[in-house]
Amino acid sequence: MAKILGIGNSLVDMLCVLDSDNILSEAGLPKGSMQLIDKDTQSKLLKLIEGKKIERARGGSVPNTISGIQKLGMQTVFAGKIGTDKTGDFFENDLKSMGVDTRLVHVSDLPSGSCLSLISPDGERTMATCLGATGTFCADEITADLFEGVDICHIDGYLLQNYELVLKAMDLAVKAGVKISIDLGSYNVVADNLQFLQEVIPQYVSIVFANEEESKAYSNMEPEEALDLLASQVDYAVVKVGAKGSFIKHGSEKVFVKPLKGVNCIDTTGAGDLYASGFLYGLASGKSIAECGRIGALVSGNVVEIVGTSMDETRWNTIRANC
Repeated sequence: MAKILGIGNSLVDMLCVLDSDNILSEAGLPKGSMQLIDKDTQSKLLKLIEGKKIERARGGSVPNTISGIQKLGMQTVFAGKIGTDKTGDFFENDLKSMGVDTRLVHVSDLPSGSCLSLISPDGERTMATCLGATGTFCADEITADLFEGVDICHIDGYLLQNYELVLKAMDLAVKAGVKISIDLGSYNVVADNLQFLQEVIPQYVSIVFANEEESKAYSNMEPEEALDLLASQVDYAVVKVGAKGSFIKHGSEKVFVKPLKGVNCIDTTGAGDLYASGFLYGLASGKSIAECGRIGALVSGNVVEIVGTSMDETRWNTIRANC
């Protein structure tokens, strides 16, 4: 059986519903914003909401993708970095409970990465992200043994700012004969690291996932033109165009995959991550690009019908029956 390795940020989402916006004012957080914060600031924020109910959910783009592949029935490995705390334990135990082989670096001097999501009475979310341990994940912590028996290595776009780590992972993957897959992450990631991406993608990468905005930031082209450019640089190019579907190209073969029919979209969190789950599962199973795209659309079409990314077993059983 094929095996897929994910390398990415280890994050836990912490959701707290507020009675009023007073805490936001007290903390100096602009309502509706996303702020990167340090350990001390996070500690102060947690004291401000002490006694309130906090719901935790495992987050992170690549962890979402890897857990989806595992749920589809394929062997997976995840490499990342966490602190020796309850947040890190929660993250690790969540992946392990699904059967993911976790290869996590543990550190005692930094908290595990987390995103505190403060939900106002009107539903507006104000996010404060402390990268903590995951923000210090470095090249020395990527080792050759991670790639043993692996067929595809999927890399988080948000790691692309750490050039040394990404290059180390790509070099080791190539030496091990492992295909490299990248999700470009966000428009900002592409814009801020364009030169680096334009160098490493043609040299190392086999599979690229991008949405409309990311592909335009990379190529300054519309989706289909961007697809053609990416497909000239990699083996498999995927450009997602939201609710309209996705374009896929492999060599001279190009397909357009329609989204799942009859979807009741509630929350788009993780839709792209879970599309990658389905696509990579299909590819590693030897399926056609049209089938890979169909499975990607099937999984992503289901995850948008729930809040968050943790689908129940009934839903997963239905998905697996249709793969």
